[in-house]
Amino acid sequence: MTTLHDTTTLHETRAIAPDVLEQLRERDDAGAARLPVTDPEGGAPLRCCLRRSAAGERIVLVSYAPLRRWAAGTGAAPGPYDECGPVFIHAEECAGPATGPGYPAALHGARRVLRAYDARGHILGGTLVEIPVERAAEVDDVLSGVLADPAVALVHVRAVEFGCFMAEVRRR
Repeated sequence: MTTLHDTTTLHETRAIAPDVLEQLRERDDAGAARLPVTDPEGGAPLRCCLRRSAAGERIVLVSYAPLRRWAAGTGAAPGPYDECGPVFIHAEECAGPATGPGYPAALHGARRVLRAYDARGHILGGTLVEIPVERAAEVDDVLSGVLADPAVALVHVRAVEFGCFMAEVRRR
């Protein structure tokens, strides 16, 4: 995963890594080859660069299994907690996220859930975040609180309305 560097928090927010993006563009985690489209209006939440798409950008909606990919690298066995869901990415390689501190405010919506997982990949719980977009930087404090629990190995930020994976957060 690509990392947004942050000098003020003890956690990092991660976009989908470039090598994984390359694989997803060829064949996604559901085993399908997806067709790119030109985004007519913009606004799609891009998990490759942690911002919203602009009108006219070429994007693709793919199936992505973030916990499965994390577990493959750690030896965890998430079992039934393994999920595969839709995410938007650029259709071609992009520059990745802009470096900057903290939580990606460009992807924030008024309601997000911070889903905590343990080292096995099992869900420990979720924290509902209802913070207006203009105060998105406050999510870093909530993330720090969730990650203060030593049983938490990683956190997935998800959209409440659709349950979509937005980004992964880990301790530094």
